[in-house]
Amino acid sequence: MLNQHRLTNGANMRITEKDLGILVDRLNKLTGSPASYFSEDRKTNIGHYCLDWAYGGVQLQRVCNECGGVSVVFSCGYTTKRSVYDLIHAYIKGYELAKDL
Repeated sequence: MLNQHRLTNGANMRITEKDLGILVDRLNKLTGSPASYFSEDRKTNIGHYCLDWAYGGVQLQRVCNECGGVSVVFSCGYTTKRSVYDLIHAYIKGYELAKDL
């Protein structure tokens, strides 16, 4: 029964770059953050959430200044796609719950 539950709730679903991109797009929309890294006049959009890939892993970042500097949202460094997927889901859920208060 437990294995069947894991399959039906997506715990064994393979996470792709596309899945993460869709989730980050959702996060940007939910928080009212800019949808793209650059504006039409090629300036960075402060507040934009984005993914960065290095060392075989990924992390969620947020643009924090007009020069393109970023802050790391989760303090776990570069990690697996699955881990970041789960963390972003938790972040979104927390944001939605706080918004309802």
